Amino acid sequence: MLWILLLLLILVVFGFGFTMQALWWVAAVLLVVWIVGFAMRGRGGGGRGGGGRRYGHGRR
Repeated sequence: MLWILLLLLILVVFGFGFTMQALWWVAAVLLVVWIVGFAMRGRGGGGRGGGGRRYGHGRR
């Protein structure tokens, strides 16, 4: 019974370590995506600014 508990503990610790490694990779990928999105938005000339002005211009 002690060996089974020890094996389960080893599996849990290994699984936790693997999960933490996977979370670091996910965080790195999300950081790269965020940086690329920030750079693309900067080159687009302010994509969000003035979005509401387009539709109300010709209604006067």
